[in-house]
Amino acid sequence: MNPAALAIEGLTVVYREEPVLDDVTLTLPAGQRIAIVGPNGAGKTTLLKAVQELVPRRSGEVRVFGRPYRDVRQLVGYVPQRTTVDWDFPTDVVDVVTMGTYGRLGWFRRPGQREREDALRALAQVGLTELAHRQIAQLSGGQQQRVFLARALVQDAQLYLMDEPFTGVDAATEQAIVAVLAALQQQGRTVVCVHHDLASVTEYFDWVVLLNVRVVAAGPVATTFTREQVVRTYGGRLSALARLGE
Repeated sequence: MNPAALAIEGLTVVYREEPVLDDVTLTLPAGQRIAIVGPNGAGKTTLLKAVQELVPRRSGEVRVFGRPYRDVRQLVGYVPQRTTVDWDFPTDVVDVVTMGTYGRLGWFRRPGQREREDALRALAQVGLTELAHRQIAQLSGGQQQRVFLARALVQDAQLYLMDEPFTGVDAATEQAIVAVLAALQQQGRTVVCVHHDLASVTEYFDWVVLLNVRVVAAGPVATTFTREQVVRTYGGRLSALARLGE
């Protein structure tokens, strides 16, 4: 039996003595498109960071394809929130995407022609070939998000962690992201996305994790993403339920 793409056992993260994640236990299958859904402050971004050891854990264990993250970090691609990046940094699009190859090159090799070609192919996949030499500060929000996605693609990872990739993007970028997620799944890759738009969960994802500091429910969208479970996750907040619909 193949190991899970991501297995989390008893994960607790504390900030100022308040639990941000409390005893989270999850097993996420490989080859699925998985949404992490929950209200603001539910710990969704923290969960992605804790998997990658970017924030300290109070307790718990995380395994990626059956092994500790630090042993297989090259198998994980990360797309952080666009708003967390300084987009005024003076570099162009293809150089940003090429940075995604650094993990496989190691400390002492510099990107060469092969890595640049990989970056250009990734840009073509997200529809940004014509902007390869544009300064990143000149891009729209949707274009910036596609650059992030291309940088993750060039890592050639097996597990992709994406933090709100659909937030604040135009319709064309949203469809480009959906197409990339579908292509990754066809290649046997696993995608885990923090996602806010409840109305599109059933269309874009196969699995869902409903999170509010603790795991409320997790499983296939068809059986897990129910009105009852959403009510439990959001505490009956009307705005969330309105987005879900009847």
